[in-house]
Amino acid sequence: MATRLLHLRRLLPAARPSAAAAAAFSTSVTPTPRVSGLVDEICGLNLLEASSLADALRGRLGVDQLPPLAILMGGAAPLAGDGAAGAAGEEAKPKEEKMAFDVKLEGFDAAAKLKIIKELRAFTSLGLKEAKELVEKAPAVLKAGVPKEEAEGIAEKLRALGAKIVLE
Repeated sequence: MATRLLHLRRLLPAARPSAAAAAAFSTSVTPTPRVSGLVDEICGLNLLEASSLADALRGRLGVDQLPPLAILMGGAAPLAGDGAAGAAGEEAKPKEEKMAFDVKLEGFDAAAKLKIIKELRAFTSLGLKEAKELVEKAPAVLKAGVPKEEAEGIAEKLRALGAKIVLE
């Protein structure tokens, strides 16, 4: 992170942010005089001092690395642990739907082995030998990082042939 900040610092002019830019990031809560003093002191640090401060805070708080949202949101994201704030934040978020799946062959009917190998070759670029070896070493991932619709289509075709397929 410090190297990214150094790189950005070199690209930007030495000017401080404008009042309009500062107002865009302000909150409705007025900071106490102590907090205002800390903010002024931190803003006066050069980049090496700011990096040293970040490292010292990580060490003192026992955090390996701050989550990106904590930096962007001014520390609003929970830093670590199983705290009540973390649990409340997780409940408020809707579950994200998985976008990429791995098509995994768990097993198959012995009579359908040849058909499964042929179908596997149809949706991959594997040769006959590689496809046969992959099917024989089940459970094995047949195709990784596939979009949901494509993964469901592949799984449906292979299940129709007698394969036991799992989408992970």
